[in-house]
Amino acid sequence: MKRWWRPRTLRGRFVLIMLLGVLSAQLASYGIWSWQENRERLARLDALSRNLADSLAATVRYFSSLPYEYRHIVLDQLRDMGGTRFFVSVNDHRIELPHTSGGAAREMVASNLHDGLIRELGQRELHIGFSRPGDLRVFNNEVPLADLPAHWAHRSLTIVPLSTPILVVQMPLEAGDWLFVATSLPMAETLEHGSWLAGDRLFVSLAVLLTVIGLSLWGIRWSTRPLSVLAKAARRLGDDLESPPLAERGPRELRDTAAAFNRMSERIRHQVEERERLFSAISHDLKTPITRLRLRAEMLDAPAQREAFIRSLDEMDQLVKGALASVKGLDLHEQATAIDLDAMVQALIDDLAWHDEASVHLEGRGGWLMAKPLALKRCLANVIENAIFYAQCVRIELRRHPDHIHVIVSDDGPGIPAEQRERVFEPFVRLEPSRNRHTGGSGLGLAIARHIVRAHGGDIRLETAREGGLSVTLSLPLQH
Repeated sequence: MKRWWRPRTLRGRFVLIMLLGVLSAQLASYGIWSWQENRERLARLDALSRNLADSLAATVRYFSSLPYEYRHIVLDQLRDMGGTRFFVSVNDHRIELPHTSGGAAREMVASNLHDGLIRELGQRELHIGFSRPGDLRVFNNEVPLADLPAHWAHRSLTIVPLSTPILVVQMPLEAGDWLFVATSLPMAETLEHGSWLAGDRLFVSLAVLLTVIGLSLWGIRWSTRPLSVLAKAARRLGDDLESPPLAERGPRELRDTAAAFNRMSERIRHQVEERERLFSAISHDLKTPITRLRLRAEMLDAPAQREAFIRSLDEMDQLVKGALASVKGLDLHEQATAIDLDAMVQALIDDLAWHDEASVHLEGRGGWLMAKPLALKRCLANVIENAIFYAQCVRIELRRHPDHIHVIVSDDGPGIPAEQRERVFEPFVRLEPSRNRHTGGSGLGLAIARHIVRAHGGDIRLETAREGGLSVTLSLPLQH
């Protein structure tokens, strides 16, 4: 659920915002629409029921004024004529109506009829209710409405199809008779409880929602495509400083962003080139005086001074070589190609076989991956050489996962304290004498290795090995 409510991509978040906005607008509009429609429906029913009360009062006064012996004659004549707006009968008892669920509309109609009849006819006993057509009984013997001849109530009740409630008013007459008046309202469907989300509204809602989703997906995809291009260009720049510049087109904001990115990449290229030229110039200029001083040191008569002087020159020469190695190790201008990692690691093991003091074991398979061959070979060589120099037994394990490859180099050497593991990635840092079994080195191996791995989109971490020494894990992505 968290993934749905908090998308990881900008495109997903835009779509979620659009969907929430559309759904909120739909709910609000339907709420207002339903409230307004219900208010108008009640207003129409109010006016209709008041007019109906006047007509019903006139009908009641007419039949009440008829002599007893003429009432049935008039009713028979009305039935033969097809009835009137009201279906009228005179019964010898009040017919009980089955209970039906009411509502605000029915209560308002009944209240208006009651008040109007009392106002027109004076205070008297009234029974007002509603009945479903299939449950309605109309005569003394309570004949169902469906059993009546169709022309008897053609204008009042037998409207086909009739499925809405029928209004029934009963009141006592003299001599124990009961006047029975029934009618179907012209707006009888408004008496029913309407569904807030009816079929037509649901169809419109789904149509609008699907349309908005389609347009949103297309529009957001079209709008965010330049951001994807910019992200790919940034990753490509991290791997290859000579990557082509971005095309400066599209809206003004995107053109400004592309232009700023191109200026940044150009400045980075200039700075790297200046750094390489500076290191190369310094290293080259230092080689000549170091060589001259070494020749002069050889001519010293005092052996102790000569050895001390040559030792200092060797240390200075090692620093110069380290600076050149640093520049070459960070130079990643080559193109990425498909590499057989198993063959590369085995070749490095064979090249380092002259270190007969340490045994190297290779396990697992890594397979093929896209990488820069010279840079990756230098990275692996630095890590494996470090392990061989400082341990008796080295184990190299290759693990292939769906999206990355792990190269794990473990040894049984002295290891590195946890608080020093981040520090050894800094240039020219060597933890002597804690790992001193062989002298030499400039402290650049791990620094160069981490730079190369991260330039490939991976990372490197140091842990304590099961053998008690150091375990170096290189994580290399497969999609690079």
